[in-house]
Amino acid sequence: MSERAALYLRVSTSEGEQTEENQRRELRKFAQEEGYELVGEYVDHESGRKGRNEREAFDQMFEAAENREFDTLVFWSLDRFSREGIRKTIAYLQQLNSLSVGFRSYTEPYLNTDDELVSHILLAVMSYFAEYEAKKISRRTKAGIERAREEGKQIGRPSKFDQHRGQIEELLEEGASKAEMSRRTDLAWSTVDRYVERIESE
Repeated sequence: MSERAALYLRVSTSEGEQTEENQRRELRKFAQEEGYELVGEYVDHESGRKGRNEREAFDQMFEAAENREFDTLVFWSLDRFSREGIRKTIAYLQQLNSLSVGFRSYTEPYLNTDDELVSHILLAVMSYFAEYEAKKISRRTKAGIERAREEGKQIGRPSKFDQHRGQIEELLEEGASKAEMSRRTDLAWSTVDRYVERIESE
């Protein structure tokens, strides 16, 4: 039985880099040459900086992955898949892996989880970068506290924003809506909206 594959295509009209049909033609040809059974195509015309809940086809693709409707996701390149930054991009790829769905980049052959050895190495490297990014954020936070102390600012009980920041950042990575964030944090929607705006502006 052939391995089932789905294609994810993203073209932002503001970028003018790739046409949808060019991506579609090349990815279909690639899937055929690799012996995949093509079972789905998901196409977005949005910026890759938008999250899962803002890209309809991206969200539908993950729902299909969660329902095990395909075994491998094929995309043009990593920046076509996501431009949300390393932490969120890695989180998406790790989510696919947790669903036992592989992924392949057409223009980046090393991003290929079909090979078990490559898959283990790749996921280990991604985990390292995710951990490194988390440590870097922690160092920035500590440096900010030290700077505040040097400037004579009082360092005491964390503000409400600081208390909820980590949880909101995790929910942002998951692609949760602001309404869902409000429900899961017990914060008012207007408060969540203000905190998200503050995080994204940093």
